[in-house]
This record gives sequence, structure tokens and C-alpha cells, in this order.
Amino acid sequence: MFKHILVSTDGSALSEAAIRQTAEFATATGARVTAFYAKPPYPDARFGESGFIAPVTLEKFQQFEDREAARILGRACALCEQVGVVCATLSTVSDMPAEAIIEAAERCGADLICMASHGRRGLRRLLIGSEAHSVLTHSRIPVLILKPQIDA
Repeated sequence: MFKHILVSTDGSALSEAAIRQTAEFATATGARVTAFYAKPPYPDARFGESGFIAPVTLEKFQQFEDREAARILGRACALCEQVGVVCATLSTVSDMPAEAIIEAAERCGADLICMASHGRRGLRRLLIGSEAHSVLTHSRIPVLILKPQIDA
């Protein structure tokens, strides 16, 4: 069975529900878990939807993203530890999360990737894309797409 599971998170409630499911699966199979978060790269654009974006230095941006990654991954580990699963963490900077997830799984020796699907369909999926679909279709490592139910 699976020995090492990489679970991807974006910090959303849906991702947290998928982490809980992954931790329960890991408990049942005796697997260890690595939680992964892809930090966004430094933005090039200086204009946003609401007008001019105040410039932030690269150093300040990186510090913020490092704190955000630590918060999100810390929460993932806490969810795993609630069911007795040891959780390692891994993050990297990438503007292509699907590729980063696959690379992280290969780098840490995971034999299964677990991730939530937001369930986008139609035009939204075409415009926004589906990271889960990209990982599923490009990974050589098995992928388990979770459809957790969250309280609305």
C-alpha cells in the first residue's frame, strides 16, 4: 500500500477538509504525510482591479509569503496530528502550482498525491483552470482527488 502521501493545500476550507481525509487515510494505511504549499511568485503587475497597487519590496513580499506558508502548513500538520499522523512540510515558489505539486511529490519520494478539487465546470474551469486536473493528467505518481464536504 502507500507509504508516503503528499497532500497539497492552498489554505482554503476545502483543502483543510481534504487534509483531514488524507490524515485519516494515512492512519488506516500506516503512511506518513508531507503537506505541500506553492507560494506565489513576486508579482510583476503594478495595476490591479482597483487601480494602482502600492509597490512592495521583494524582501517584504517574500517575508509575507514565508509567514503565510508557515501558517498554512502549520495548520495542515495540526490537522494530521489530531489523528496521530506525523506530518512533514514542504513549500516552494511557483506560478504553476500543478507542476510544483508533481515536482514536490517526486522530490520527497511520495508514492501518492492527495488534493482537493474545487469542482469548477464549464467556462469557470476554462478560464481559471483546474490544478487537480493538471496534476491528475501529468503525474506519474498516483493521484487521489478528494471531494470533501464542507460546512457552508
